[in-house]
Amino acid sequence: MPVTVVRFNLVAPGATPAELGVRYRAALEMAAYADRHGVTLVQTEEHHGVENNWLPSPFVFAGAVLGATRRLAVTVSAVIGPLHDPLRLAEDIAVLDLLSGGRLVTVAGIGYRPEEYARAGVDWKRRGLLQDELLETVLKAWTGEEFTYRGRTVRVTPRPATDPHPLLLVGGSSKAAARRAARLGLPFFPSAHLPELEAYYKERLAEYGTEGWTMMPGAETPLLHVAEDPDRAWAEYGRRFLHEARTYASWQSGGIRSAVKSGATTVAELREEGVYRILTPDACVAQGLDNLVLHPLAGGMPVEEGWRSLRLFCEGVLPRLGG
Repeated sequence: MPVTVVRFNLVAPGATPAELGVRYRAALEMAAYADRHGVTLVQTEEHHGVENNWLPSPFVFAGAVLGATRRLAVTVSAVIGPLHDPLRLAEDIAVLDLLSGGRLVTVAGIGYRPEEYARAGVDWKRRGLLQDELLETVLKAWTGEEFTYRGRTVRVTPRPATDPHPLLLVGGSSKAAARRAARLGLPFFPSAHLPELEAYYKERLAEYGTEGWTMMPGAETPLLHVAEDPDRAWAEYGRRFLHEARTYASWQSGGIRSAVKSGATTVAELREEGVYRILTPDACVAQGLDNLVLHPLAGGMPVEEGWRSLRLFCEGVLPRLGG
């Protein structure tokens, strides 16, 4: 059975607080609906100070989703590790792990926007060292035992429910990220389909004598929207997808690699490119994807259209996916 994902980043250019409140509550209702229909997981993420209202507080949102659902997992992909206090992050994840019965999955990355570091007063050049400290600290914290942190003895309680600790993956597209994951014996989440980086990670596991595994996007990991009439949907909502694609692409300079990186500059180019796909239920099933990522509120999509897409996905696609 393919993995099915509903993604929420709550992007909404120009939205008022009242309009954002409607979107946030709709996302929770959508998550509950997806849960009842057997969707595998809800994915959310973290970005700060973005004009289009990109979600900045993934664990707050994850907690609300976990409270509104009973079965699906919630993945924070990714938390920007160096922007967080390690002890507080360990506490927050432990509490969510206890509340949800282990349904929270955290992918820890270091981000790629220097302006987010400047906003938080965190030294961009120290991000690798800070990520090492964060990961090492949360792993010690979750034991419930005393340990030394920045020269003082500390203890973090409560202990999480999941043994040995909540699911924590190291995300990234660099060899440094792969080495970090292998050294700590943590699973690795490449940000794109990078078999050569997966192989490098496995080599480092052998070198460090640790154990781990890889959760890697497929060669194709498009963001999906389901509609009875894709031509109509592209005409009416294509600019929503393009706004998000252009925003995301503007952040990913240099060697950043991502499964959803787009080079499109027009709606027509975006449609041709295939990173974002609007499909009928039949076409969605025919894609034969191992991972289906539905993005019902992409780029400020009207809530009612998001609901149409989600219902078509849950009622017209999910029951037809092979086991």
